[in-house]
Amino acid sequence: METQIKDLKYWQARRAALAIEGRAFIDGMYRHARSHETFDCVSPGDATVLARVEACNAADVDDAVSAARRAFDANVWAGLNPRDRKATLLRWAALVREHADELALLETLDAGKPIADTTTVDVPGAAYCIEWFAEAIDKFGGEVAPADHHLVGLVTHEPIGVVAAVVPWNFPLLMAAWKFAPALAAGNSVVLKPSEKSPLTAIRVAQLALEAGIPAGVFNVLPGGGEAGKALALHGDVDCIAFTGSTQVGKQIMQYAGASNLKRVWLELGGKSPNIVLPDCPDLDRAAKTAADAIFYNMGEMCTAGSRLLVHRDIKDAFLDRLIDASRRYAPGNPLDPSTAMGAIIDQAQLDRVLGYIEAGRREATLLLGGSRAPAIEGGFYIEPTIFDTSHGDARIAREEIFGPVLSVITFDTLDEAVRVANASDYGLAAAVWTADLTTAHEVSRKLRAGTVWVNCYDEGGDMNFPFGGYRQSGNGRDKSLHALEKYTELKSTLIRLR
Repeated sequence: METQIKDLKYWQARRAALAIEGRAFIDGMYRHARSHETFDCVSPGDATVLARVEACNAADVDDAVSAARRAFDANVWAGLNPRDRKATLLRWAALVREHADELALLETLDAGKPIADTTTVDVPGAAYCIEWFAEAIDKFGGEVAPADHHLVGLVTHEPIGVVAAVVPWNFPLLMAAWKFAPALAAGNSVVLKPSEKSPLTAIRVAQLALEAGIPAGVFNVLPGGGEAGKALALHGDVDCIAFTGSTQVGKQIMQYAGASNLKRVWLELGGKSPNIVLPDCPDLDRAAKTAADAIFYNMGEMCTAGSRLLVHRDIKDAFLDRLIDASRRYAPGNPLDPSTAMGAIIDQAQLDRVLGYIEAGRREATLLLGGSRAPAIEGGFYIEPTIFDTSHGDARIAREEIFGPVLSVITFDTLDEAVRVANASDYGLAAAVWTADLTTAHEVSRKLRAGTVWVNCYDEGGDMNFPFGGYRQSGNGRDKSLHALEKYTELKSTLIRLR
């Protein structure tokens, strides 16, 4: 059989035939919101309405949490042997891979992401995440603790109960998987609330979960806005809430948890990550290309975006020439075209926000590239890759998280100055340093206050072995790795007297 070439025409034809589900998924079935209210799901690529999606509120949260609690109390999932949960999750991952084109198309249409990225990163990454935690289930144990000789002391992990996962719009499926995969692997029931700006893949994979054998009530999906998120954070029968999004909303969620039942709160929040290029950088060409990738990949809508580029004065001019050349490949284009490197901004509100920062940058910095809205497709939301020379780190665009394709270049003269500027932020999610000296690499990485530090690279390490999260106002807790599995469990000490 001849393999069909997946070009723009292929994806346009798939779009024309695509059936989109917009209902909530509660207790093993799709259903309408109790209020019967819906909202338009708009494609950032051309501003067309993709579907009418259910606007779930507190009443729907009650239904979903009740279903999740019943399933948990009945032990239909938590009570399975680890190998049985593993087998079910592996079937789910296989179904995600089987439906990869459909899910990638939904993600591209819903979030404006290039199809070249959703087919190679988002969907395969989500399937891999499910597989990784599935494989960890029967290898994740407790311990026999030292105790007096007349005792046997056991320390065991137990599922925490009902987990609410509230996820953002920039990596809708992948970041959802980072939360629901370990939570389900640990034996919990999950209520997933995707962003109202990009809910479609979450709604779709819920059906695949049921087909894989995850029991009704164990995995629920509630599309909706802030009312649903607040209701989950305040709900007395939610044992844990995991959130990825803005620092402002994360602080509110923590307050809601304290005002209700002191549920566990795991937050992955904002970032303003520094990318430091020292004068002994081993490869300026690669560093420049990587610096462009670090800020313009996914339209700059990344919490780890390398939005602050710190360049030593001695190499600044040579580096900026290379950087600007590398950045031009990120010309915005049709997200369904496999040749497109940068797609659309998520919606009009975010477009206006980013353009507002660009206008502020024009007043306090020197524009080196871009700086305008790019009308790539009629009606869509596109911005040119934009670079400012801020000279120092005090400019607003160099301090605040923009969440768009806007880079601030900061000049430094000494290593100590670079570290000081890099750490002069409310955030601490990620950082990078480029140097040919191994000692310098180790010493700088120790000094940088960030959850992830890359040396002579950026955004490497796509496997699940490395915990992801930040310091300070970038949040608490970690996604990915066995550390993420731990945070969805309770520790229990059991002491048995022998005599």
